[in-house]
Amino acid sequence: MELDLTTPALLFPAISLLLLAYTNRFLTLATLIRGLHSKYKQEPDQSLLGQIKNLRKRVILIRNMQALGVMSLLLCVVCMFLLFAEEIIIGRIIFGISLILLIASLVLSVYEIQISIRALEIQLSDMEVKGTGVRGKSTAD
Repeated sequence: MELDLTTPALLFPAISLLLLAYTNRFLTLATLIRGLHSKYKQEPDQSLLGQIKNLRKRVILIRNMQALGVMSLLLCVVCMFLLFAEEIIIGRIIFGISLILLIASLVLSVYEIQISIRALEIQLSDMEVKGTGVRGKSTAD
């Protein structure tokens, strides 16, 4: 495979957009956490503690996703420098590591999404039970 200076540069827009998406997810979670914190201080509720625990885990995952994405981008830049300096073998190795870090970031992203979906499913099922007394049946049935 031919690896030239433009190959790692192709990842710049993708990684930048990915980091932007991660930042948006982080900011949304931060807003949710602040809201739950205020709600908990006003009226302590054990169910809120479960939600806060879930959000803490998700924030840690997003932090790790961002760190892996940034390291991937950094290694792309290092790879470009090495290719510019005609250190092709080391450049290939660094580029490979960069791709592995990007893959790890994406895997963590999928895992964080799964946690988010599970939390939403729990809330929806809780609403169904409270609204009808029976899971899966609506009040119109």
